Amino acid sequence: MIEEREAEFLSPRAQLSVKSAGRERQEEDSSIRTCYQRDRDRIVHCKSFRRLKHKTQVFLSPEGDHYRTRLTHTLEVDQVARTIARALSLNEDLTEAIALGHDLGHSPFGHTGEDAWQPPHTLRPFEHNAQSVRVARVLEKDGAGLNLTREVLDGIMTHVEELVPATLEGKVVRLADRIAYINHDIDDAVRARVLTEAELPADLIAVLGQTGRERINNLVMDMIENSIDGEDIRMSQPMYDAMEAMKEFLFKNVYVGSAAKVEESKAVNVLRQLYAYYAERPGELPREPHGDKPDQETMIIDYLAGMTDRYALREYVQLFMPNAWEG
Repeated sequence: MIEEREAEFLSPRAQLSVKSAGRERQEEDSSIRTCYQRDRDRIVHCKSFRRLKHKTQVFLSPEGDHYRTRLTHTLEVDQVARTIARALSLNEDLTEAIALGHDLGHSPFGHTGEDAWQPPHTLRPFEHNAQSVRVARVLEKDGAGLNLTREVLDGIMTHVEELVPATLEGKVVRLADRIAYINHDIDDAVRARVLTEAELPADLIAVLGQTGRERINNLVMDMIENSIDGEDIRMSQPMYDAMEAMKEFLFKNVYVGSAAKVEESKAVNVLRQLYAYYAERPGELPREPHGDKPDQETMIIDYLAGMTDRYALREYVQLFMPNAWEG
């Protein structure tokens, strides 16, 4: 019945559940949930999703209760993406599954962690989108993976700016991710007194909106209005340019070099030292199950990227800090 309703009510551009390219391992269908509903549920119930609550979004180990974490960021992306997908009559279940899974493999300490694991400090660049797919395919469920549909895996892999999703639902999530983080990072930066509302560029605020609520609404409405009759997901050029310019402003004034980011060099040092330690002592890596036969570097990254911020700090203290001599 749900699949029949999809065919009747969704846009011809939507990815229908019955037209999914399927899973890597064939499974018997559920009698009450579509394939994308099952993917969404598998992601919500997996351990990697729960660990997102203790991973940094922007502000490292914040003491305040109201700063975003990687989990609350994920939920805000989900909310924005679902609103857009529903308005465009796209597959909301597919959209939600991609949104909820897009950061499953993110490193500790946010993008600081991602920056720490780049050559020459590692053999290969760390990319959180690829690691998120790896988590879903071969690390979760004790190495069995979540066996998600190909459309969800594609959306997770391609949610970054450099790649193009195969579905419109994936394209919705890619832009919803940007809408969410730009606006909640402004909110967190103001809360942390890194910025004031008055310091936001007046020309960009005139286009995007005066408040976070207005900005999200304006960006979402612009996406819907410019995508509803076309074959692609897009924004108007003025709105897109303003969003990108605000992102650049945040990079200069919040993400790099602000008072709230002074601890980042310490976080980078923690992650690089942990990597170097296990590169020299691979025998000390926990023997966790993998769904493939990874090389040594992949095993190290699998272990470290799965850590929460606080777990990484505990591991660092245990390995590198001396214990008090009790005699």
